[in-house]
Amino acid sequence: METAHSAVGVSGPGGPDGPATPGVRFGCASFNQDSTSLAFGTKTGYKLFSLTTVDKLDCIHESESSNVYIVERLFSSSLVVVVSTTTPQLMNIYHFKKGTEICNYSYPNNILAVKLNRLRLAVCHLESIYIHNIKDMKLLKTLLNIPPNPSGLCALSTNHSNSYLAYPGNATMGEIIVYDANNMSTVTMVPAHDSPLAALCFNASANKLASASERGTVIRVFSIPEGLRLFEFRRGMKRYVNINSLSFSPDAQFLCASSNTETVHIFKLDQVGPSGDETASWSAYVGKMFTAASSYLPAQVSGMMSQDRAFATVHLVTLGQRNVCALAMIQKLPRLLVATADGQLFIYNVNPEDGGECMLAYHHRLFSDDNLDEGDYQEAKGSEISVPPQACPSYAATVALPASGPKTATLTGYSEDAGEKNGDVIPEHEFAAGPVCLDDENEFPPISWCRNETRVSQGRRM
Repeated sequence: METAHSAVGVSGPGGPDGPATPGVRFGCASFNQDSTSLAFGTKTGYKLFSLTTVDKLDCIHESESSNVYIVERLFSSSLVVVVSTTTPQLMNIYHFKKGTEICNYSYPNNILAVKLNRLRLAVCHLESIYIHNIKDMKLLKTLLNIPPNPSGLCALSTNHSNSYLAYPGNATMGEIIVYDANNMSTVTMVPAHDSPLAALCFNASANKLASASERGTVIRVFSIPEGLRLFEFRRGMKRYVNINSLSFSPDAQFLCASSNTETVHIFKLDQVGPSGDETASWSAYVGKMFTAASSYLPAQVSGMMSQDRAFATVHLVTLGQRNVCALAMIQKLPRLLVATADGQLFIYNVNPEDGGECMLAYHHRLFSDDNLDEGDYQEAKGSEISVPPQACPSYAATVALPASGPKTATLTGYSEDAGEKNGDVIPEHEFAAGPVCLDDENEFPPISWCRNETRVSQGRRM
């Protein structure tokens, strides 16, 4: 909510029927694939915000549309996908800087989720997933008769070199199907949890997949494409906690999880060092001490002994609101972003060395008081934060950041204005064989071949 991306609508399982929480005025929120932008849909339209600074939130686009419940932006491009409850079977794709429609596509059933990277666009329905080539919106594959997926849960890797698609493989158990949307073939099935899935998320390089079940107490991370369990984290002893979203940090060293509780958890993924020794952690230490003894203990007990607790936490000041979280680098420092269903964005500083309680850096209200009715205004006014913004972390904290962070290349990519000449820099992990040049002008001109036509039946079917 991706990814991380992390891109998850705060309307959640409500889908085209509206927000899952009664009384919530606003509909959906999603971070783009690299968490540099926030999209927010409401009953009257949607807005796109830039996330380049902590203390200033620029609204880069605003559009009027009825009852938006899905809005997804492709990286920092001008391509945005919008779905409305007015026509829940129709997907609209716009070039928002030009104010023109690229394409619209009609499906037999209501759209529950849309995921996209630079190569593929996946549209999730109750029992089917449609995979398109994003450059011309040609339907490449239709995955039919998948297990019922009423929440539209799915994840598409932002790394288009792989374009892995993950979705539930069982309606009653937490099985994950990992599908290669480039080669149109199933990669693996991961038996992740005993109960149905609630959240899925790939890391930026698409070699890790995080999952949580409807019970919400255990979060697991698997290697991709092998499907081997790498990490297991316990977010609490409470049962039936609703996980709203999962999101990896850009370097995949951290994983955050938000739920219907007031606490957001950040877990640290301890890696094996150059010498072959595990990074020092409580769980690694205990694991070495009790490796032999654990074989004599009940499975549930030995399993709990191998689970890491949260490395860092955030206690939200707003309760009862669905939310979506993301870990991002803003102004060269690690931040935790939490967008709530009532139109607020909280930005927290994260200490990558010591963890602990994260400090609030800034609080943004995405909509002015003029856009709130009296009841909303009183509620918002009552929840206003009186804590002043915290100063940016010191230089010592900055240089303490992991040296293995994501590298950038000088290759240009999808441009907002002038294509390759002034294109955005694409992170190295996003390409494999060569540069990807997606130009707003040439790659996504307004087209009409798929407009107002139900052409989804012509694709290849599973």
